[in-house]
Amino acid sequence: MLKKFFMNTLSSFMGAWLALVLFCVVAVLVGIGVVSKLGSAVGKSQEIKRESVLVIDLNGPIIEREIPTEFDYVSLLKGDLERPATLTSLLTAIGEAKVNDNISAIYLKCGGVQAAPATLNALRDALIDFREDGEKDIIAYGDSYGMGDYFVASVADKIYLNPAGQVELKGLGGTNMFLKGLFDKLGVEFQVVKVGTYKSAVEPYINTEMSAPARAQLDTLYGNMWRYITDNIRVDRKMIKDDIDSLINNDFIFIRDAAYDKAHGLVDELCYESSMDTIVADMIGKEVKKLNYVSPSALLSQTDWGSAYAANKKIAVLYATGEIVDGGGAATINYEKLVPQIMKLADDKTVLGMVLRVNSPGGAVFGSEQIGQALDAFQSRGKTLAVSMGDYAASGGYWISCCADRIFADPLTITGSIGIFGLIPNAKGLMDKIGVNPQTVSTNPDAAFPSLYYPMNGKQKDAMQKYVESGYDKFVARVARGRKMPESKVRLIGEGRVWDAMKAIEIGLVDEQGSLYEAVDWVAEREELSDSYDVAVYPSIESTMWDMLPELANMDIHGSVAGLLDGGYERYMLKFAESVLKQKPIQARMPYMFVEFTR
Repeated sequence: MLKKFFMNTLSSFMGAWLALVLFCVVAVLVGIGVVSKLGSAVGKSQEIKRESVLVIDLNGPIIEREIPTEFDYVSLLKGDLERPATLTSLLTAIGEAKVNDNISAIYLKCGGVQAAPATLNALRDALIDFREDGEKDIIAYGDSYGMGDYFVASVADKIYLNPAGQVELKGLGGTNMFLKGLFDKLGVEFQVVKVGTYKSAVEPYINTEMSAPARAQLDTLYGNMWRYITDNIRVDRKMIKDDIDSLINNDFIFIRDAAYDKAHGLVDELCYESSMDTIVADMIGKEVKKLNYVSPSALLSQTDWGSAYAANKKIAVLYATGEIVDGGGAATINYEKLVPQIMKLADDKTVLGMVLRVNSPGGAVFGSEQIGQALDAFQSRGKTLAVSMGDYAASGGYWISCCADRIFADPLTITGSIGIFGLIPNAKGLMDKIGVNPQTVSTNPDAAFPSLYYPMNGKQKDAMQKYVESGYDKFVARVARGRKMPESKVRLIGEGRVWDAMKAIEIGLVDEQGSLYEAVDWVAEREELSDSYDVAVYPSIESTMWDMLPELANMDIHGSVAGLLDGGYERYMLKFAESVLKQKPIQARMPYMFVEFTR
């Protein structure tokens, strides 16, 4: 026994030292990587000469705004520490390019952008504004064009396509995986309480197929969004109204080739990328050897939008992006951090108004309510609050938006989903299958509720349903107050149904179409501010070396590998169910049917 004790102690001691050594090695590698990256960045500094061309790479994801760097072993070893492009930086760069006399044109290099329709439409609108006076051109090239690439590139004065490529226009759609059959085999049941006929986020756990209401709302949503997309492409490409759907429906996508796409007006010319320098140079009247390409980051140094925090008159732009959670990382809305930030802005006498930039499918009801109350407090100080909606502002995302003085949204924003659900897993069947018999001792019958190991009884389910209905009543009352409409109307357009922003404007959930910048202008006008004000962006981006290092003390590599080698599928699914249970059981979240354009 004593020998075993010493062996265990020694192994723990050695494990701690190994972790420390690994920690130091990783820290050194990160340091070397960061320093080398900074060194290369300095070496690649760009000069914005006369008749420069702004190059925008539509390749990979576009996120709402920059977030702290997370540790990535693969990127570190490859020496690639580049972050995804952000919508904020791209829009700011395009705006600067419009007024910068040294920028003659924009070159869109299309290579498989990944972003939701509203993000791409915002980018597209900025490009349309860039070419508004007709003095500067936009040119686009792609080896092939995915849906998102082409939607943005369709505003270009000239679209070039690789002779071996194609334009992959296919229409909008999405697929949900229905998991009930799998969970039935595992012995895991998901018990649901909800309000809202269209609140379909729970359906994959309790149904084997999509319900009729869920399918109906998606048919309408996709149809409205697709109509907007094709109408805009048709106008910019000067195509006959029905041409796009005819091309898609009558000619199978893989039969269409580059020559077909050119013949039907989707692109202007066919060429290889090696010819593009000559084409761009000819367009702006320069020699190829004098062609000067600049990146968005080079132009960002020309503008101070969002960088002034010490001004006496400020409009705050506060980002609320991701799912609303208790705790959580930089990619979520952590109400425990966001609420104090709102209150600081409310008490800051230099902040005269605020635009809340919402890009969220919702999340925990409790967190949504806390954020909503803090925003009410901000307005109670006599300060203007506008909301600018991004890709999504639904469920909890709409809860925190609905009482703003003005709501702006992109036409392709998905919003609404006024409803609440609770999802409580019951793994009793799984316990029986693997021979585990939980035994509970408690002072009161419901002391252990909610439990992963026992199903809800009738009394408990009734209590949960009342709890959800109470939350829904609060949601409805808040929307009615914020939108100045009767509760009866809110209930008609609620029921968990999601709406595109164009329809949301018709039914009163949104005030007008508009960008983040238009929302800022509206706040400035309402506060009667002249040009002598600054825009400050919150929360500030904080990224340290510690953000990039893994929590080595919590790593259990041996246990994870052993679990997989054991083929412990039941245990794996049980862990999944436990992770669900750790969340707040009552959620106000839209269905996971995010529409994205990917190549």
